[in-house]
Amino acid sequence: MSEAANQSSRHDAWQAGDAYEGYMGRWSRRIAPQFLDLLALPRELHWLEIGCGTGALSAAILARSDPESLIAIDPSEGFLAKARASITDQRADFRQGDAQAIDVETASRDAAVSALTLNFVPDRAKALSEMKRVTRAGGTVAFYVWDYPGGGLEFLRTFWTNAEALDPKGVELAEVRRFPFCTPERLTVLATEAGLSDVTCEAVVTPTVFSDFDDYWRPFTQGAGPAPGYVASLAPQARERLRERLEASLPREADGSIALQARAWAVRSKVA
Repeated sequence: MSEAANQSSRHDAWQAGDAYEGYMGRWSRRIAPQFLDLLALPRELHWLEIGCGTGALSAAILARSDPESLIAIDPSEGFLAKARASITDQRADFRQGDAQAIDVETASRDAAVSALTLNFVPDRAKALSEMKRVTRAGGTVAFYVWDYPGGGLEFLRTFWTNAEALDPKGVELAEVRRFPFCTPERLTVLATEAGLSDVTCEAVVTPTVFSDFDDYWRPFTQGAGPAPGYVASLAPQARERLRERLEASLPREADGSIALQARAWAVRSKVA
């Protein structure tokens, strides 16, 4: 495995639940309800969630979709511990597991969903095939990922644009380079090739408002994810140059806040 691949694997491990909340989890929590509104599924279904992380989508399912049960799977015990601590609903069962080999009975779930996870799974086709396998005929398989190629995650696009200006050879971890398939066309093909039917893809958008520059910058210094991992790899002087460049380039509202937005692509489909 190359050094870049080693770095990618390490920073994609996403073990630190608290750090993830400040970096990405708070925006995931904003967009999860919109995803569920898009699905508009009936109450009292048996759900499966792949890559539940700290429980952003899990909490939304329990609050808005009134499931009969929810099995939520993630490979990270750090994330699962955070999810279990914050979600005590007895309908939720948080388990450690692999999206590519789901330890759930075939055709036992009414809906299988995933939030902001599929792009990090090495074999995406296998993960979708597994989600299809565990879902009953007529059930729903759906997921969403950030629009990395289209710059839809504005706070992250701004970060990498400025990082690359200072260090053109040092940004191999940038998501736009690693996840070029996160477009409506390619995601639709991915789901269709997994044998899913009635595949559609729509945008879901949420504001990402930072109270000030420190609120924007601090999560990049806490090590959870590729961009924070890149910051951690920089020498102190290089880190400070990046911080100063970002502080000078970000737009400010009259109250000092930084108002950006985040866009994800949501794919929904049926099991024939």
